[in-house]
Amino acid sequence: MKKNIQKLILITVLSIGINMLIKSQTVSDFENLTLTADSYWNGSDTPLGTSFTSGNAIFPNFYDTAWGGYWQSGWAYSNMKDTLTSSFLNMYSVISGTGYNNSNNFAVATQGSVITLTGTALGKVVAGFFVNNGTYAALSMRDGDFSAKKFGGTTGDDPDWFKLTIHAYYNDTLKDDSVEFYLADYRFTDNQDDYIVNTWQWVDLSTLGNVDSLVYSLSSTDNGTWGMNTPAFFCIDNFITLNSEVGLSNNKINTPEIMIYPNPVSHLLNIKHQNITGVSRIQIFNVRGQLMLQQEITDSDACISVNNLLKGVYYVHFINTNFVHTESFIKE
Repeated sequence: MKKNIQKLILITVLSIGINMLIKSQTVSDFENLTLTADSYWNGSDTPLGTSFTSGNAIFPNFYDTAWGGYWQSGWAYSNMKDTLTSSFLNMYSVISGTGYNNSNNFAVATQGSVITLTGTALGKVVAGFFVNNGTYAALSMRDGDFSAKKFGGTTGDDPDWFKLTIHAYYNDTLKDDSVEFYLADYRFTDNQDDYIVNTWQWVDLSTLGNVDSLVYSLSSTDNGTWGMNTPAFFCIDNFITLNSEVGLSNNKINTPEIMIYPNPVSHLLNIKHQNITGVSRIQIFNVRGQLMLQQEITDSDACISVNNLLKGVYYVHFINTNFVHTESFIKE
């Protein structure tokens, strides 16, 4: 009887903690936006400046009417599934064929796109988002095309890269910090480690602190007379706002003391934290941003098996209703 009561209490605490965590977040998953099958919206029906909203975020769009009309800047949204056509006519498809977690809709962006927070997220922390390459950019980098080179060159040794950089504004001021994510990276000594992202990967933005808006910039090693040759498009899904502030004095996330040990680790990773209430979520990512492990914890001391992880560097993402914290460790 005593064990049953303890189990019931644990389940109740876990349920309450998870509900608190869910309520403290808002997800822009774009499923509120109506599309017919295998189609997209690029602002052509409302040209010269408009926007769409999902969750607590506003996504500006500009469709130019010159030259017969074209999507000039900002965001579009899509459920296009073409993973084979390598052409600018296929700029609204994602290379994985579906949205994050096999969802229908996702957003597509180009150079300099901005996200403005609204509602309870305005001036608060953004947890992050999932990112992927569009089909057009991914196939262009893999194979090359009439205006862009094949990444790696003819030998595969060229140290090419395609990078997304996110800057933040708070109170109309550009913050010093930024977040970088490589959508493709061919700088490795072993060419087998070179990659072009073709699955949805998590990008953590919590280190930016309180923000009002975000600016997304693309850069590449493949540039020419008219600028970047690599197609300047990428896709996002499940943009998550935490809807809570961090310390205003330093604009950084204030966390209780968290320790992970041993580091390096071979089998069991211990996580110790103090003065934390409710349920916390532990996520472990590899250096490419792939989620490798995830679990909820309620105790001040937790032990996670890392036996199935390959040797290398990993990141522990610690999420509570009041803060987000990241630590790194080495798996031996």
